[in-house]
Amino acid sequence: QVQLVESGGGLVQAGGSLRLSCAASGSIFSTKVIGWYRQSAGKQRFLVASITAVGRPNYADSVKDRFTISRDNAKNTVYLEMNSLRPEDTGVYYCNFVYRRDLAVWGQGTLVTVSS
Repeated sequence: QVQLVESGGGLVQAGGSLRLSCAASGSIFSTKVIGWYRQSAGKQRFLVASITAVGRPNYADSVKDRFTISRDNAKNTVYLEMNSLRPEDTGVYYCNFVYRRDLAVWGQGTLVTVSS
């Protein structure tokens, strides 16, 4: 299975920015739709943004115009640039395949905390 390692989280004030990275083992990562998911306390994991193999993004309404997902297939890495952060963006962020969850297990995630 593909190993996924998320990084880049931290504590930031509302209005601030963070850039998350998701590094994967295995070249199959670069051929699939990859998503960033957020799990907040007491809530289910939810898809925040996704990107196709050729770089077409899709966003949840709550992050549209604030978050930007991108990928570098040569590095098997997907990024999530988060701007204008809000307290409700707080949670653990994970990356994973969107349509082929059988290819990887969930990583440790990276914690984002936005203070008001």
